[in-house]
Amino acid sequence: IRNSHWLLPLHVTTKRFLLSLLHLSTAGFTVTTPRGACRRKFCGRGRRCELEKETGRAHCVCQERCHPAFVPVCGSDGWLYENHCEVYRTACLHRRKITVVHNKDCFFKGITCTIADYNKLKSALLDLQFKSLSGEGEGEDKHRTQKRAMVDSLFKHLDVDNNSWLDKNELTQIFLKGHLEGNLSKCSTDDLLRYDDYNNDEQLTLQEFLRAFQVAQLNLPEEKRVIVSTVTVGLSLVLSCDIQGSQQPPVMWKRNGINLNFLDLEDINDFGDDGSLYITKVTTIHMGNYTCHLRGYEDPYQTHVLQVNVPPVILVYPETQAQEPGVAASMHCYADGIPNPNIVWLKNGMDLSPKLSNQLSLMANGSVLHIGSVRYEDTGAYTCIAKNEVGVDEDISSLFVEDSARKTLANILWREKGLSTGNVFYVFSEEGMTIVQPNECEIHKHIKATERIMGSNGDMCPEVHGSLSQQRCVWAMAANVRDKYIYITQPLHNRLLIIDTQGEKVMQAVETDPVPVKVHYDKSHDQVWVLSWGDMQKSYPTLQVISRASVGEEHHAAETRFQKVDDFFIPPTNLIITHVRFGFIFFKSEAAVHKIDLETFHHLKTISLKSYNCVPVSMAYTHMSGYYFIQCQEGNSSAAPPQLIIDSVTDFVIGNNLNLKGKPHVSPNGRFVVTLEHERQVMTVQNITFKGELQLCQEIDTVAPISQLVFQPSFTEANQYMIIATSRAHTDLFFYDLSSRRREVLRNLKNSIPTRYWPWNHGNGLLVNSGLFGQYLVMGSDKSLLLLNVKQKKIHCEVSEMQASNTVVWVEEV
Repeated sequence: IRNSHWLLPLHVTTKRFLLSLLHLSTAGFTVTTPRGACRRKFCGRGRRCELEKETGRAHCVCQERCHPAFVPVCGSDGWLYENHCEVYRTACLHRRKITVVHNKDCFFKGITCTIADYNKLKSALLDLQFKSLSGEGEGEDKHRTQKRAMVDSLFKHLDVDNNSWLDKNELTQIFLKGHLEGNLSKCSTDDLLRYDDYNNDEQLTLQEFLRAFQVAQLNLPEEKRVIVSTVTVGLSLVLSCDIQGSQQPPVMWKRNGINLNFLDLEDINDFGDDGSLYITKVTTIHMGNYTCHLRGYEDPYQTHVLQVNVPPVILVYPETQAQEPGVAASMHCYADGIPNPNIVWLKNGMDLSPKLSNQLSLMANGSVLHIGSVRYEDTGAYTCIAKNEVGVDEDISSLFVEDSARKTLANILWREKGLSTGNVFYVFSEEGMTIVQPNECEIHKHIKATERIMGSNGDMCPEVHGSLSQQRCVWAMAANVRDKYIYITQPLHNRLLIIDTQGEKVMQAVETDPVPVKVHYDKSHDQVWVLSWGDMQKSYPTLQVISRASVGEEHHAAETRFQKVDDFFIPPTNLIITHVRFGFIFFKSEAAVHKIDLETFHHLKTISLKSYNCVPVSMAYTHMSGYYFIQCQEGNSSAAPPQLIIDSVTDFVIGNNLNLKGKPHVSPNGRFVVTLEHERQVMTVQNITFKGELQLCQEIDTVAPISQLVFQPSFTEANQYMIIATSRAHTDLFFYDLSSRRREVLRNLKNSIPTRYWPWNHGNGLLVNSGLFGQYLVMGSDKSLLLLNVKQKKIHCEVSEMQASNTVVWVEEV
């Protein structure tokens, strides 16, 4: 059965079952005749049944040999065995109980000769042999080029009786003759046999000796050294290692330098009988490089480059619009996927490509359909179809062209409902809450600080110190919950308010722990997370959660088990990544991040950053290769360490992100990483390829230190972005287009709120854009609010008399 090719297509579990049946037939039973005595004789593992020649009686004897499978296990006697069968066969031969110890740490328990010492011993042996052959002391280069010949020569020199085996006595002679005992007292002959006597017969064959010195006849064709594999998201994948050799050791797999074989991973959990790597339910975090080599042989190694393709996912805007004849109309189609999708537009099922003209044109790689001057015949259903190699997606944007005097249902829905409750900025200032409609630059509604909370006698902003003249609102941070509600903290009142965006009023006040300063909406679990300081000195920080945040019901903040939390991070979602399972929390002055389950609130593991001397300040995440970027804190007397990268597949730190030391920002589609380096006044842009490679893209001189940064989708290129940033020390606004590499600066704008008046976070320069399809940007200041037209890169309007308007939320049309 072992030599039959029909086993290959069988499932791994089936093959293991058949092989185990075969193993049992050799390990415990010998079938003679149907009624033979051995049929009823059970001998146990490591023994077999045998009939006495004279009497014919059945009795048990030790197995002469085991099937030569290299699946190393540790015995309770401290020896390393080639497989389970060898453990029980040895126990039978020595007539003592030896069991399998299921812990890899026991392989080296009590051993004074470490791997490092053992490697020194082998190097000393080779040096000794080289001196005996050439008489020269420095032979490192020759050792590398002639290592096989050196090891062969050393084996022949040690094999005194020429029987092709090295026993303990022969190995001892080299210790005595080479005067090695004094210099390498931690290692002895027993250690040579301990580490490299794979069949545990207390002798070393030439093959075992070659393996000990990492010399083997291994073969990897040049054309197979790098293999590019492509798989569609959601499917399973098998990567095979093509390194061949006689009596080859087990295959070892690495990702980003981290050994995968000994990790208990949820999605990489089976390496197969042939050493293949199995990845179940592939996602975009799995893209990147996987290398395989044979245990004990770092070279040759094979690299598998994995690209994970994703079918297109699209979003159209607006879903419905009504226009009067003669005005311009645009329909937007945002499409994400890997590779980048191609976009085609249909009108009422007919391809629009032959009808393109100055009147009807496509922009931004087809993602925008623009009609210069609409006519009645332009009314229709415009279908956006996005397609790539692995799938297709489509959606409809409807256009109604009618005289304003004719009020159709579409007109009513779009003009009255659409403009009244969505596509607005909610601005929170000292005076209260103001709803600003950016197209016409109109204040749609203003709610004063004295406004009553619905169903309560309390004010939206209670008096401070009992003085009505000081009744001002103090806000810290807000979160948009599915464009239905806004959760905003009031740190001086130990609570947060819930704003109903449909009713445009304060729906509820939720009591929190003292001084709530940060909120985040976890869309995956419909939860709002609240970080409170305890007091202004951050003495008793806590973390609370509000569940069912998008449901219109009475809400309460529930305590979590996490205390003294300095900060937390929950990765964002997008069109491709719609669910997030894990978050991270930081503790003050601790060089570690703690992974938590967002559903159960359980602590899962601690990832230490001590070896990098990194106390985390902030994090960013990309689903492309699943990288977490960590900004490290500056020490009291030293500069900040460089950023670290954690691989979310293995939860291991894989090293520094170049020598970048600023705060990392990741674009909404996960393809760009931007780091602001204040010391050098440089903005570094990296991009992540579809093969999971993190590449340095651009270094941009910002002239002045940057305070806040936002990504604005490009108006000219699909899947590209414009970076917009505020100056920390000056009143400038910085624009940089990633596709054209064009840089512009708007100078001498309004002053931001002084840092001393904004203690809730370090970013006092407010910057909020108007969503995926918007072209407006809000820039906060100490006295007023600036609205900018990003597409035209100019000031759109200024809303005055807004003191300390440093909290703004954009609300889309629902």
